[in-house]
This record gives sequence, C-alpha cells and structure tokens, in this order.
Amino acid sequence: MPPKAKRENDTNKRPISITAVVDCVGALATGSVHGNLYLYDTNKAGGSTGFGTEQLRTRVRRGDQLLWNVLALECEAYVGIDDIVIDSEVCEPVRKVYPGTDIAYWTATVKKDDVQVVSYQIKFKLGSRDEPITTTLSQSLVG
Repeated sequence: MPPKAKRENDTNKRPISITAVVDCVGALATGSVHGNLYLYDTNKAGGSTGFGTEQLRTRVRRGDQLLWNVLALECEAYVGIDDIVIDSEVCEPVRKVYPGTDIAYWTATVKKDDVQVVSYQIKFKLGSRDEPITTTLSQSLVG
C-alpha cells in the first residue's frame, strides 16, 4: 500500500470511547435512567457535545471505532449494557468481554461518512432487576 493511502486509512480509524455513568439506586427507585444517566465520550476535540447529559452527541466519521462501556455511580451497584439499538446501516454494536473477566463492553465501526444525526438507545441491566431499563432521551452519532 502506498504510504499516502496508508496514512489516510489510518486517520479514518479513530478510537472513540463512550462511557455511561449510571446512578443505579436512582434508576431502580424510579424505573428509569432519566435524570440518572451521565454520558461522556473521548471526542470533545472532534466536535462531540452534550457531555454529562443523557443527550450526548458523538461526532463520528466512517471508520471510527466506537467502544461503549458503563460505570455505576455507586461502587456496590451492578450495571451493565444489555443492548444498543441503532440503525445497522450506520454501525452494528457487538458485545464483547475482556479476556479472563466477566466485564463486558460493546464495540462497533462506523460504516458511513454521511451520518447526519442518528439516534440510538442503550438498554441497561441494573441490580437484580430482570428487565432492562432503556434510555428515554436520544443519544446520537453525528457526522
């Protein structure tokens, strides 16, 4: 591969981590993550907005490697991502587990450059609750 083509290809593969911080006690008490969810990503310099809110807008382009993870605000509480619902033409999140652990994360590659605004929902498993709790406000990927 010519050096120039390699450099252009490498710049298309930016890793972007999206972290959800969940107040599990609040979410379990209300049955909703609304008001109990704080989202962040590592692409503020690239134009992402809405940090610390439920309406994070992550700026992406084709080839970006997305990684979603979750943290509990309370260290004793369990929270995990059960699913990420998004248009499969934009990306297809896949659940993975760090080797030798039971710690899960989700990853996907952005398939398109012309992403306008693509909303998605995150389904969280909280505590010992059987049914996941789904985000009510839209997080989105923007091009």
